[in-house]
Amino acid sequence: MKIAREDIVHLASLSNFSLSDQEIESLGKDLEDIIGYISQLNELNTDDIEPTYQVFEMENVWRPDEIIVQEAERESLLALTKEEKDHQIKVPKVL
Repeated sequence: MKIAREDIVHLASLSNFSLSDQEIESLGKDLEDIIGYISQLNELNTDDIEPTYQVFEMENVWRPDEIIVQEAERESLLALTKEEKDHQIKVPKVL
C-alpha cells in the first residue's frame, strides 16, 4: 500500500511535528512496511472463530455507596496544618 506524501505531511501537522524531506520519505517507507506486515492478518481464515472481546475473565465488582461520618471537626483538622486562611488550608501556589 502506497502512502501519499501529503498524508504524511498532514499527519505530521496534526501531531505538531516538523519533518525534513528525508524524514518524510523514511517515515513513508516505515509506514508502508508496518501496514504490509499487519495486512498479513487478512490471510487468516477466521470463519469459525468467535470474536474475543476480553481475554481475561473479569467482571465489575459493585458496592453500595455509603457515607461514613467522620469524627474530626474542622477546627481540629485546621490546627494540624502549617498555614490556614479563611478557615481553609493554605498551600503553596502550583501555577
